[in-house]
Amino acid sequence: MKSSISSILVACAIALVSLPAMADTGADLAKKNNCMSCHGVDKKIIGPAFKDVAKKYKGNADAVALLSKKVKDGGSGVWGPIPMSPNKTISDADIKVMVEYVLSLN
Repeated sequence: MKSSISSILVACAIALVSLPAMADTGADLAKKNNCMSCHGVDKKIIGPAFKDVAKKYKGNADAVALLSKKVKDGGSGVWGPIPMSPNKTISDADIKVMVEYVLSLN
């Protein structure tokens, strides 16, 4: 009996360790990558509110690609004179998740 329980516990432990880590959501990634230092969800800080970005790009089929490039390379002039710094260290996959999150706030 003890060996059966031990075997079950070992199998469960192996299964848990083998599970992939839960992926971060766009909101998690925005917090983790300090986006929230300059952007609020519903209020402008230094850069525009995420909801304002979603509204501006609503219906734009190229929005994910366009905004992903802006996040990666930085940008200026669209929302005022203060430029957004480039984010070269964030993976393209994480940027896409964050941009999709922002656009979903519409």
